[in-house]
Amino acid sequence: MAVRPSPCRRAVRAGAALGLVAAFVCLPSSTASAAPAGPAQRSAPGGDDRVLFKISDERITESSGLAASRRHEGVVYTHNDSGGVPAIYALGMDGRVRATLTVGGAGARDWEGIAVGKDGNGRPAIFVADIGDNLGGAWPYVTVYRIPEPARLRSRTLPATAFKIKYEDGPRNAETFMINPRTNRIYIASKLFGGKVYEGPAKLRTSGFNIMRKVRDAPSMATDGAFAPDGRTCVIRTYFGARLYSVKPDGNPGESLKSIGLPMQSQGESVTYAPDGKSILVGSEGTNEPVYQVPLPEEALPSPSATPESAETTSDSEEGRRDASGPRMGLFLALAIAGAVGYGLIRRRGGSSGGK
Repeated sequence: MAVRPSPCRRAVRAGAALGLVAAFVCLPSSTASAAPAGPAQRSAPGGDDRVLFKISDERITESSGLAASRRHEGVVYTHNDSGGVPAIYALGMDGRVRATLTVGGAGARDWEGIAVGKDGNGRPAIFVADIGDNLGGAWPYVTVYRIPEPARLRSRTLPATAFKIKYEDGPRNAETFMINPRTNRIYIASKLFGGKVYEGPAKLRTSGFNIMRKVRDAPSMATDGAFAPDGRTCVIRTYFGARLYSVKPDGNPGESLKSIGLPMQSQGESVTYAPDGKSILVGSEGTNEPVYQVPLPEEALPSPSATPESAETTSDSEEGRRDASGPRMGLFLALAIAGAVGYGLIRRRGGSSGGK
């Protein structure tokens, strides 16, 4: 059976629909008509973009994260957003599920991201992040689960190690989860306006809480992110496009290098690097949604001798002004109204039930 969204999530989506209508009614007609695409997002695949595969399995209706395996060639991991069995699906390049990895002992409240990394002994591992918080800070902590990445892909249940996560400045809604392959540190970027990138501790612990600390600004409406396989760059995507960053010697995301246009998607919420680091894969929630392969521009792949200072950089303030200007402002306003309406619907339906 297809996984059905939870009541809270359906309430938020109903609010989003009302918010979009309200925002488009209030905007001038010229702005509203241009808003859906925006200058940094393509209305159709362009250049060398191509559909790598479609996610057509009826069990996957809310693909909210992607992670290319570094252990199994031609395999990409994904998961549903919420409301179902806590499972990770290993997809082949034909889009078919090669294995279902059930995350033993885990909950599936609001899974928003996935990344490959290593366990405490340096063995391949898969991390999935239950970090969504559509109630605006209702959860006292969020959770990241880790399972071993199996040497042989077959459907099975794998025991999960759970890491409780808190932010140094209080609860945040987040959808972006990344792991630096050089340091194995986790990073989370908060969503909505004034987003921040948070760095996890050098070693995650299973007792107590792991405190995430701010290291830089993040794009507004960030929905996912990933580090390059070699750890030299990372990317954070939004509903509207993506932005490439250098990575500093300490492993943290550094200067903004380049904006990357993405194909139009119904609800673009996932991104990962291809194993060779020359392109990114982007996906969307929904049924029978395509996963696009988007080549990275040549200037976004500096030689090992290049330094971040030699690349074209853009300040976060300039990036924010550009992304909030022109037609794109219509979508930002719509999403802001959607959040308010969705929250009201949740409260009327008894939002307290989501804390179970």
